[in-house]
Amino acid sequence: MSNIRLTKLFGFETGHALYGYDGKCKNVHGHSYKLAVTVIGKPITDPSHVKCGMVIDFGDLKKIVKEEIVDKFDHATVFNKNTPHAELAEELKKHGHNVLLVDYQPTSENMVIDFSEKIKARLPEDVVLHSLKLHETETSYAEWYAEDNR
Repeated sequence: MSNIRLTKLFGFETGHALYGYDGKCKNVHGHSYKLAVTVIGKPITDPSHVKCGMVIDFGDLKKIVKEEIVDKFDHATVFNKNTPHAELAEELKKHGHNVLLVDYQPTSENMVIDFSEKIKARLPEDVVLHSLKLHETETSYAEWYAEDNR
């Protein structure tokens, strides 16, 4: 049986700021992120299996990405917890804002690495995360490929 790649697209709105950066992105601002998640595997061949013919049910993939990424990052502001932004984060939280403190500078590059680890941990063992493509804007994106990270 052939390996098949499946891709599901997701969107979410997230704010962030890059502490120590020398450009506009040092200011708190937001993006309409688009995330393409591609997995690879062999379709189930057991005719008695409810998901026969599928590598993974798109609904199951959606559940994983929604729970691990979209539900957490959508309409949140992300700051590196190892910067003075942590103080701003605590103040915003006091006023009911959704703030995520992460262990990294919240660039698209680092976010896509973080997302890859979260998604890989939840996939069935016979399904492999092939790649992620995270659009920060319509013309700018970061990509993660499993083959580049072995």
